[in-house]
Amino acid sequence: MRTLAGYLYAPRMRDDGARTTRLLIGIRFVRSIGQGALVVDFTLYLKALGWSAVEISAVLSAALLVGVVLTLLAGPLSDRHGRRRFLFAYEAAQFIAALAAFLSGRGAIITVAAMIGGFGRGGNGAAGPFSPVEQAWLAQSVPVSRRGAVYSLNAALGFSGMALGALIAAFPARLQSILPGALAYRPLFLMSAVASLVCCALILAASDTEAAPLPSGAGTEGVTQTRKRENRLLLRLMIANLMNGVGVGATGPLIAYWFALRFGEGPAEIGPLLAGGFIMAAVASLAAGSLSRLIGMVRAVVVMRLVGLVLLVALPFAPSFGLAGALYILRGMFNRGTTGARSALSISIVRPQRRGFAASMANVSMQVPRSVSPMITGALFAAGELALPFFIGAAFQAAYVAIYYWSFGHEDPGLGGGRGALSASQD
Repeated sequence: MRTLAGYLYAPRMRDDGARTTRLLIGIRFVRSIGQGALVVDFTLYLKALGWSAVEISAVLSAALLVGVVLTLLAGPLSDRHGRRRFLFAYEAAQFIAALAAFLSGRGAIITVAAMIGGFGRGGNGAAGPFSPVEQAWLAQSVPVSRRGAVYSLNAALGFSGMALGALIAAFPARLQSILPGALAYRPLFLMSAVASLVCCALILAASDTEAAPLPSGAGTEGVTQTRKRENRLLLRLMIANLMNGVGVGATGPLIAYWFALRFGEGPAEIGPLLAGGFIMAAVASLAAGSLSRLIGMVRAVVVMRLVGLVLLVALPFAPSFGLAGALYILRGMFNRGTTGARSALSISIVRPQRRGFAASMANVSMQVPRSVSPMITGALFAAGELALPFFIGAAFQAAYVAIYYWSFGHEDPGLGGGRGALSASQD
């Protein structure tokens, strides 16, 4: 009988590509349920414990910084040593962190658990700092011509799970008679822990091929030129993602807290609102997959993000919770719907043996500014500036769209013939 260590460290296993793809997408759906609940309720839980806006934003920023370090290590190492063991370690750590937060409300324990578990960060079901590992693993059995559609489906199911979790996040308001105050939020951490255990089982059932070896004659001129070209594309992507990270981080991690401050609403109202946003994002993600086949990944991203940008600017002017909620849902639909197409691009501009590295660089370049932005936003909220973070975010997201199109408008792997379709002939 194969042992756990055998599953984790077997260098090469026979891979049923379609089955592995289904399992990886299923893992994302299961994981996203707990994420969806905590993206609504984690900041509200800390607020119920008496934490200030600055303290809440500080713990979110610290968790993102820890994620940056892990992302830098996980992706490149998985290129050499395979994907399964890293993703399994991530889910095991998630289980421990969620269980600790369920058992204790002490500030130190919550802070450490949040840094490990990334509570409240969302992520649309992705594996946090180990997302590059998961993206690279999924690419093993998906040809470049289908990645826009498959990665968009993967994101859509992640959003669907987030929506389900966001609906579950409304339950603490109904548990107050049994679990008063902050205690009503604790069961959500137990749910997240159970989801991580399920993900661990699914990871062990998925097949992982050995990381692609480096080509022979790695010092030849052709390979060197290819690497330089890949590095140039990655640098462009990192610059664009830096702008995007500042823009998203300015409002995203604290959006539930903003609704609570601006309109005085609680989880019973905010949970269903965010759930609606995730459902519409799932629909938009599927639409983006179809759109990317028609006009390419890059153009699909640019068109949808421009619409989302206009809605982001309008959001802080909304005079009522209902109108603000409608704008939030529409904005999230166009913004988040591009997640799959953007992930597919970052994987497709390099050769197979550099996928983990490429995804890590793409993620880190977005996570670093995202880790700083919430602290600035928290300070602005504490000073009564509830609109300014949205305008700051919009300015940086506008810069992201411009740089992204300038960098990749003619480097679109989804079109099948773009100059940047580096991996199309090497999969």
